[in-house]
Amino acid sequence: MRPFNFEKVNSVAEASAMKSVNKQFIAGGTNLVDLMKKNIAQPETLIDVHLALTNSIDYQNNVLIIGAVASNTKVAVDKEVIEKFPLISKAILAGASPQIRNMASSAGNLLQRTRCPYFYDITTPCNKRKPNSGCSAVDGNNRMSAIAGYNEQCVAVHPSDFCVALAALDATVTAVTKEQKEITIPFKDFHKLPENTPWLDNNLPQDAVITKIEIPNNSFSKHSTYVKLRDRSSYAFALISVAAALDLKGKRIKEARLASGGVAHKPWRWYEAEQFLKGKQATENVFEEAAKLATKDLKPLSENGYKIPMLQGAIVTALKNCINQ
Repeated sequence: MRPFNFEKVNSVAEASAMKSVNKQFIAGGTNLVDLMKKNIAQPETLIDVHLALTNSIDYQNNVLIIGAVASNTKVAVDKEVIEKFPLISKAILAGASPQIRNMASSAGNLLQRTRCPYFYDITTPCNKRKPNSGCSAVDGNNRMSAIAGYNEQCVAVHPSDFCVALAALDATVTAVTKEQKEITIPFKDFHKLPENTPWLDNNLPQDAVITKIEIPNNSFSKHSTYVKLRDRSSYAFALISVAAALDLKGKRIKEARLASGGVAHKPWRWYEAEQFLKGKQATENVFEEAAKLATKDLKPLSENGYKIPMLQGAIVTALKNCINQ
């Protein structure tokens, strides 16, 4: 790890004024410090934003407001989250390990790098690490790689569980730019696909500071679940994950939400399957049809074809769990 300076800021204005390519924000540091140890990230200065941002969690005007530096653990165990937005709690508790959840900040979770094993191996080409150098995973070890939304530029998948739940529940991200202008980004537009700039993970302006995450009130609190399939039960990214939520009237589905991790460069919403479920009876046959609809156009790589039936099974399981609560 290269030597670095460490500075604290007391306000959002001070933080955004200092941000640059060689100066990076740090809160929990659970992703950034790893990258620094491997000489992938080499900032000259780390800017501690704990004093500039809030860690509060509030429920106001039917909206859950999560402060940028609220830890993942604090969010997961919050009473309002558990009662009104249990999908958020379930997704967070499926992620990483207790130690990391205790340290990781909410905004930091959103900003962690989308990555694969080649991203960490500095001896191999990686467009995310070194733009326009190539993607080693396309024809290499791509067992954990994308099955949706990828191209030859990058096949890495977004690692967050928290973000899958946020995508399912139509969250928004609020940030403040260097000009002190407050901007709001719908969560579906926050992260990006590889396109021609796979080294960019999101659409947040470079000098902007995330201040809060907001989730509107919904009718999914009684019927939501998070299914995560992985190689080991802790400290492992999802091979496939599914956030599912249903608004039921009897056995009839009024609204549905389905999102996945482990499938794309960003948290992935299954909009077509959601529309198919709307108005249907909540039966296993209907769930199986929705799963087939979600996976019909997916194109696996050389080593991850197993993800298609795994995803179908996870969608059906998640939807069944929703109605068995």
